[in-house]
Amino acid sequence: MPVPLFDPMAPLAPLRDELRASTGRVLDNGAFILGPEVAAFERELAAYLGTAHAVGVANGTEAITIALRALGVGAGDEVVVPSFSFYASAEAIPPTGARPVFCDVDAETFCVTADTVRAALTPRTKAVVVVHLFGNVAPVAQIAALGVPVVEDAAQAAGSTTPDGRPGALGAIATFSFYPSKNLGAFGDGGAVTTADDALAERVRTLRFHGSRDKVTYTEVGYNSRLDELQAAVLRVMLPHLDAWAEHRARAGEWYAEAGLGELCSLPRSAPGSRAAWHLYVARHTRADELVAALGERGVGARAYYRTPIHRQPAMAAFAPLGDDGLPGTAEAARTHVALPMSAAITREQVAEVVGAVRDARLG
Repeated sequence: MPVPLFDPMAPLAPLRDELRASTGRVLDNGAFILGPEVAAFERELAAYLGTAHAVGVANGTEAITIALRALGVGAGDEVVVPSFSFYASAEAIPPTGARPVFCDVDAETFCVTADTVRAALTPRTKAVVVVHLFGNVAPVAQIAALGVPVVEDAAQAAGSTTPDGRPGALGAIATFSFYPSKNLGAFGDGGAVTTADDALAERVRTLRFHGSRDKVTYTEVGYNSRLDELQAAVLRVMLPHLDAWAEHRARAGEWYAEAGLGELCSLPRSAPGSRAAWHLYVARHTRADELVAALGERGVGARAYYRTPIHRQPAMAAFAPLGDDGLPGTAEAARTHVALPMSAAITREQVAEVVGAVRDARLG
């Protein structure tokens, strides 16, 4: 049977009436920008994460730029960021005036570590962007202990948990994307910046609205970056279901292991003590592209996401390290990763179908 790579719509089927009512409420209210729905969602998201502030912005990319600006990152500074991630993790840095400095990842967790970050630090490092990639959770406390502010890029990790709390409340400041395919996805673009620091939160609010606190006096060059009321209303309906969806994603990862996928390829390894709400379930295989093709012939969705690391993208040539010798985990992850079907509605039978298709591919 065909198995899609992801299925964002199936979990929403029971919520259709609530979603229609929420958008109707916005239409009846007539407030479409920074109104009561955004304010309520910001409170509810902060409470869910266990932090003091959540500030809605237009998308996850601008969330990173604004978070860095709030920390005072600017011209002449450096920001450490993994090269194995979505392009936006690094793309958000140059608009601040700072330079991205690429660090390595652990090929088994796909996340940065204190050691990989330490190797990239210089006297000009002003912040570290730590990506909770594919829903796994990077060791924020260990990295923060290096003495540099940590920005959590938690775009793919909504719903994941750790013994120290939820992603979004582990570092100095954090960012989220609500792109429709995310664990908590809106019906369009949207994002948020979260922090426990009152001063940082106020600076984020100022920056998202053209650099003004009162819409009259503009104290700096900011951004037109605001989460709109319709998206906030939709997200308010979904947020109470996030934990159940996250638990299903984590359980589906266990189903893959129980079905024997680990005998056929390398499974993703959760960070110690954490429970990853897998945004993507990404295994590793020495013949990854051949496996993607074989699964496609069986109607099983599979793909590579970051076969070309960010430092090798044309637009990042000016910031790329001289060679890959210092990024062996990145090279390994980029060459071998394969995303397999994962969603908050995937069934155990579908997981078994995927594992059967991997086995039948007979690629060793």
